[in-house]
Amino acid sequence: MSAPSRVILITGGAGFIGSHLTRLFVTRHPHYKIVNLDNLTYAGNLENLKDIEGSPNYTFVKGDITDMAMVRSLFETHHFDGVLHCAAESHVDRSITDPLAFVRTNVLGTVSMLQVAKDAWKDHYEGKLFYHISTDEVYGSLGETGFFTETTPYDPRSPYSASKASSDHFVRAFHHTYQLPVIVSNCSNNYGPFHFPEKLIPLCIYNIIHQKPLPIYGQGLNVRDWLFVEDHVNAIDLIFHKGKPGDTYNIGGHNEWKNIDIIRELCRQMDAKLGRAPGTSEKLITFVKDRAGHDLRYAIDATKLTRELGWKPSLQFEEGLSRTIDWYLSNEQWLSEVTSGNYRTYYEKQYGH
Repeated sequence: MSAPSRVILITGGAGFIGSHLTRLFVTRHPHYKIVNLDNLTYAGNLENLKDIEGSPNYTFVKGDITDMAMVRSLFETHHFDGVLHCAAESHVDRSITDPLAFVRTNVLGTVSMLQVAKDAWKDHYEGKLFYHISTDEVYGSLGETGFFTETTPYDPRSPYSASKASSDHFVRAFHHTYQLPVIVSNCSNNYGPFHFPEKLIPLCIYNIIHQKPLPIYGQGLNVRDWLFVEDHVNAIDLIFHKGKPGDTYNIGGHNEWKNIDIIRELCRQMDAKLGRAPGTSEKLITFVKDRAGHDLRYAIDATKLTRELGWKPSLQFEEGLSRTIDWYLSNEQWLSEVTSGNYRTYYEKQYGH
């Protein structure tokens, strides 16, 4: 292949959002060289990228973003001019159990990446960009009205959101202190194919298939704004190429749903798709003790992204949910393998611990 026009490092590119982002960049930008750096922890799965693993413009590297020597070596080898920083610990429940793991990956890992990029680019920043992918959870919790905008004050409520807020601050600090060209985007809850089944929607899909209880926190009244993952990565692609360095962009799905209403809709669709009597799956709903520090409502105002760059979500939640269910029903082997942990055993054998 001829010399690539750009060389892009994607961190966490085997995870849920990261794998969709990697696939998009590899297929949409064949003249780019894409290097995927992922540590293949429990949520990183190379099966997510089987369809592009042989692409001539794609390279996978197993590694930890906190390993600065390894990351420096990658920069020296590949001469990256762009970073899409997606790698993160992202499950709130796990952060409550083990907050230090989130500090290590989300804070120290991000600062390590920033430092290496700054050193590698040596103040020659033209054509360079460090794009940091973050979450709306950094803004805290909303009441029944209002929306998060790019200027909403940060008010994180969980160890996860606090670690992401910290990493956002470091990204902006590197911009203000060193003039490193950065962009931050904060997204609402993603859903779609390849989502690890510890999160609400894929967990409940798996449990409905196997007729297991559907655990819902509290009374299921917490509200989230749901964003189809393919819409999210399309927004990232647009912002990466046309966004303004130093700016923040909120990405939302304009799809606010209470958790209990999502699960009822999921039950309705799955009963129809599985040929079960209406109401069968709803009987599996089980209310459990609420999560500590559980934010009531998140909702994104993506007006800036629409106004400045013309982005808007391509589909509504019911359609996106239907496509998501269809994917899981057609990929039960993937679902079985990630829930069994067999792929972790393979990685340990293939790559070492």
